[in-house]
Amino acid sequence: MAVPVAFFALFFAYPVVAIVARGLRPSGTWQLGRIGEVLGDPDILGVLWFTTWQAVTSTALTLLLALPAAYVFARFEFPGKQLLRAVVTVPFVLPTVVVGTAFLAVLGRGGLLDETWGVRLDNTVWAILLAHVFFNYAVVVRTVGGLWSQLDPRQEEAARVLGAGRLTAWRRVTLPALAPAVAAAALMVFLFTFTSFGVVQILGGPARSTLEVEVYRQTAQLLDLPTAAVLTLVQFAAVGAILAVHAWTVRRREGALKLVDPARTSRRPRGTGQWALLGGVLASVLVLILLPLSVLVERSLDGPQGYGFGYYRALRSVADSGGTFLVPPLEAVWNSLQYAVVATAIALVVGGLAAAALTRRAGRLVRGFDALLMLPLGVSAVTVGFGFLITLNKPPLDLRTSWILVPLAQALVGVPFVVRTMLPVLRAVDGRLREAAAVLGASPLRAWREVDLPLVRRALLVAAGFAFAVSLGEFGATVFIARPDNPTLPVAVARLLGRAGDLNYGQAMALSTILMVVCALSLLVLERIRPDRSVSGEF
Repeated sequence: MAVPVAFFALFFAYPVVAIVARGLRPSGTWQLGRIGEVLGDPDILGVLWFTTWQAVTSTALTLLLALPAAYVFARFEFPGKQLLRAVVTVPFVLPTVVVGTAFLAVLGRGGLLDETWGVRLDNTVWAILLAHVFFNYAVVVRTVGGLWSQLDPRQEEAARVLGAGRLTAWRRVTLPALAPAVAAAALMVFLFTFTSFGVVQILGGPARSTLEVEVYRQTAQLLDLPTAAVLTLVQFAAVGAILAVHAWTVRRREGALKLVDPARTSRRPRGTGQWALLGGVLASVLVLILLPLSVLVERSLDGPQGYGFGYYRALRSVADSGGTFLVPPLEAVWNSLQYAVVATAIALVVGGLAAAALTRRAGRLVRGFDALLMLPLGVSAVTVGFGFLITLNKPPLDLRTSWILVPLAQALVGVPFVVRTMLPVLRAVDGRLREAAAVLGASPLRAWREVDLPLVRRALLVAAGFAFAVSLGEFGATVFIARPDNPTLPVAVARLLGRAGDLNYGQAMALSTILMVVCALSLLVLERIRPDRSVSGEF
């Protein structure tokens, strides 16, 4: 636990505490009375209520639509499965401002629905909920599907042989085994929707605001750091309570499971019902995922002189960016890839060590650390970004001009995904296998390499894919610390969207499309990497 604890203490707790202290202690004395003033404001209470109920609704809707897809990807084999799984993950890497813009083009004035049926959903909660499902669909598919694909289907078949119906067998055998992964996915979706920023700001209009939007407004627009600090504390307390409940409920449902090679659990659909399920999932992916992504591609090609690659060619020139960048915008692609690789490596090391420590069930301290690992997903990225600027600016940690600052911020968001993806699988490994290896003379390191690693290798690849994707798309903290001569793709897109003119908008859509393609290709490569079955053998 030493490395994860040190990493989070230095690069998360220290910056967040520093920025909150600066807000509540501006002149050297604590202004704790400000807390009561802010919490007594009816407008702030309205923001807190909307933040909570839209997050609960978004999480429930995402689970309802994505769990069937998790089953399809885990149990069925069909043409284009690997490509489709990579495409499903693409929305998660897109900056939230781009997601909001894409849905605005579909649901807003002059959008697809408006032109076709005269229906507009912008400035409604439905637009926000649909965008949240679009953004978080992959979280459920990959987190739950990763474990589902390794569950031995013969256990459910045995229950049916003993007289249980299909639904009863699934409810009594499979669902309890999946409960930790479903809870982990629901937690991540809730945290992302609870702290939603770009989607709500663009699609919700001025009438709707989450805590994250309000923190940004109080910080960047009103320069009211005390109010922003109080809201950060409220967000922190709410997320902490949710994580405590999650940790308590999930640990009561954990147990060793019989895990098998994913290649042995998937097959072609059989019967009308399974083909109908596959068709329904493909239809939902088409409407929820592919349609908004297609809008991005169409907007990137629709230039002033007709369809073509004019916006893409403009990305190669500094002059065509209108002074927005010091380097050609296209360089942001290479910058993002470099940053994402380093951030993924950091996240895998820190998250892997944390997951291994949490597997040992070593008392309340470790269980509390389990909850703390998720806090970066529930604390304002604006707070973290500002905290980096005011804390990591003095020796021996003067990192403001160092390139490593960006991967460190990205890894903070990637680590929780590594932990939540690997932990259900690690805890499902039967401890007697490790004990047998130890009895046969294996050292702890060799036992982990020979027993745990073959079983969790696929979960490790899923975790790496998530960490890489969220690193590519991280925007909230990176926008404050990315240097002008080394912008990342999300920062470049946001800067272009923030400037008027068709050329800037078209270049933003072109960069978003490039980001989408890079993410899809990267995830597709990971999908094609298979565990060495000669090592994993009969689980």
